[in-house]
Amino acid sequence: METPLAPGSLTGIRALVTGSSRGIGADTAKFLADAGAKVVINFRNKEPRALKIVAGIEAQGGEAFAVGADLTDPASVEAMFAQVQERWGGLDLLVLNASGGMESGLGEDYAMKLNRDAQVNVLTAAEKVLVPGSRVVFVTSHQAHFIKTTPTMPEYEAVALSKRAGEDALRERIPGLTEKDIAFVVVSGDMIEGTITATLLERVNPGAIQSRRDDAGRLYKVDEFAAEVAQAAVDPIPEDHTRYVGDISGFQR
Repeated sequence: METPLAPGSLTGIRALVTGSSRGIGADTAKFLADAGAKVVINFRNKEPRALKIVAGIEAQGGEAFAVGADLTDPASVEAMFAQVQERWGGLDLLVLNASGGMESGLGEDYAMKLNRDAQVNVLTAAEKVLVPGSRVVFVTSHQAHFIKTTPTMPEYEAVALSKRAGEDALRERIPGLTEKDIAFVVVSGDMIEGTITATLLERVNPGAIQSRRDDAGRLYKVDEFAAEVAQAAVDPIPEDHTRYVGDISGFQR
């Protein structure tokens, strides 16, 4: 799809998108770069994909570099932001996109480690380099955002609860961020077709995607949702600090 932001509208902006070697994060990074932002591509273990994203941005005349970091490892996170500070002298935009928890073999508490603890640790480390007037965007799903009032699929419940716990923990930081002139917004979207999470859900619960598609009328594709995340980096922030993408009528009780 066409870039959602006007070319040059983000010139001078230094951005970091977690989990941006593929999927929503990669497309968000590309949209930001298309608008003139310099972008850090963060990856955990997909360096070739991250370098490909960087090469694509550079081929379009943009600036980017890739940094590997395990977000569940505070030392790794600190090292990532140290590189940002050394190369660019600060950060204007942080997109907290990375999430997970349905992967096998990473431990029963991995979802909470990544979706709550790591998000808080990343923000804490980022505050050292985020400049006044900067913004933090946290990406989540309706299934997680509304989990306290609307049940989700059993296979996704643990992940949803961990992401909501992460959102709650980050929202507690809003007063402190505001004092530093750092804005914060949550982007909540429905199930996204083509994501790893949707694929894993479909694997353990065949028909889950079609069922949600039927209920919602339509589901956003990866690039469509990424465009909304990129737009959240510049649009006015709603009073409740939440930007909803897609229909939420089925989640309101």
